[in-house]
Amino acid sequence: MRGVWTTEQVKAAEDQLLARTPPGALMRKAAFGVAVQAAAMLRSLTGAVAGRRVVLLVGAGNNGGDALWAGYFLRRRAVAVTALLLSPDKAHPEGLAALRRAGGRVVPAEGATPPVASALGGADLVIDGIVGLSARGPLRPPAAELVEAVEAPVLAVDLPSGVDPNTGAARGPAVHADVTVTFGARKPVHVLAEGAVRSGTVHLVDIGLGPWLDEPSLVVLEQSDVGRMWRVPGPGDDKYSQGVTGVAAGSATYPGAAVLSCGAAVLATSGMVRYAGWAADGVRARWPEVVATGSVEDAGRVQAWIVGPGLGTGQAGRDVVADVLSDGVPTCVDADGITLLAADPSLWDRREPDAAVVLTPHDREFARIAEPLGIELGDDRPEAARALARRLDSVVLLKGHTTVIADPGGRVLVNPASSAWLATAGSGDVLSGLVGAMLATGLDPWLATGCAAWIHERAGVLAAADAPAPASAILHTIPDAIRSARATRNP
Repeated sequence: MRGVWTTEQVKAAEDQLLARTPPGALMRKAAFGVAVQAAAMLRSLTGAVAGRRVVLLVGAGNNGGDALWAGYFLRRRAVAVTALLLSPDKAHPEGLAALRRAGGRVVPAEGATPPVASALGGADLVIDGIVGLSARGPLRPPAAELVEAVEAPVLAVDLPSGVDPNTGAARGPAVHADVTVTFGARKPVHVLAEGAVRSGTVHLVDIGLGPWLDEPSLVVLEQSDVGRMWRVPGPGDDKYSQGVTGVAAGSATYPGAAVLSCGAAVLATSGMVRYAGWAADGVRARWPEVVATGSVEDAGRVQAWIVGPGLGTGQAGRDVVADVLSDGVPTCVDADGITLLAADPSLWDRREPDAAVVLTPHDREFARIAEPLGIELGDDRPEAARALARRLDSVVLLKGHTTVIADPGGRVLVNPASSAWLATAGSGDVLSGLVGAMLATGLDPWLATGCAAWIHERAGVLAAADAPAPASAILHTIPDAIRSARATRNP
């Protein structure tokens, strides 16, 4: 797993490290990492490093200092470097002096002659050193106008300026980087919301923070983690020992939800899938291996349930949710199931005390169930998911471009998407089938949900292949997604 630390955690660790290192040494080490990545980008973009043109966007403080020192190192490789100073009187003095010594050009961003636009227009690469981890809010003029004029690829120092470092939210003008070089630890901006998109490819430079970092605030599952945890049959397994998944989904109006959820559970290597509901004929026709019945009572024993997709929100759907929750096994509640729980909180009384529940809301479903409890979904999505998970004693998977998964103990796992192909009807039904199948294996519900989200996202990428794909196509790439994860698993 990959850790992610808040800016407060990183600053506390940096203070410990700074007290043990010579003045300026840490900044030069970080800046050298930026220069190395900048040189690699120049080589990739233009085929050369020497003679290329780099423009530094330099703000006040240490972030601007990192950019200036990076410019110094690039000058030593015969790169033409121009630093545009947004706050000339607040520019980092040592970094500024170093760049000038190395022959770099330094001009104020306002009132420059020739105009700033001409400097930016001739750049092969722009390095964003406008603001650092302490900044909040969007870019203000003239930084916003300067960023708007950039046409070259952008390398951001630590984070794309204008994006909130702890939430990833961009509420106005902000940098959109191709690459971000960060120091010591990944921060929430690199994996959450719009920040994950605007950060581009993130490269981590080790500056020695490890011994002073607390437990990470967030974690990201690696491909090898998913491959190692994904349940596949062994020599001693049979259809029961692999996990029996129950699906209570679909209706006369939405039979496809049942077909998609059942299909995902089948393809996720469930030993057996039992279906209970009004779409039994459609499920049998599409998935003959599914044992389909008309009701939860007739379905037989399962190790986990999926309830809610396409179920409807009337009394019949309410009764199904009540029956599933009273069965005493781990349960994934999705879609209409969440709406029913929000409308009738007494349904929670049917839950067995030790049975895990996973809720998988999108933003509107989250609001339905959370707002009556006084929990608002603001920019800090991990904290909102934590609060709801704690209040309902459940795992909460909050859907979005970055999936956020919180458990009642406060652990949060995030799964940044590499594309938006999953934003299609029926995609959530596929996800619920994967979650239910993983719950049936007996894996920790928080990790089971995280693995399901990872496979779901990977299957979406494989299905789309750079063109729109429906949920049924995502369904059929699940085996390929599992295969790719298991190919990288660690012992």
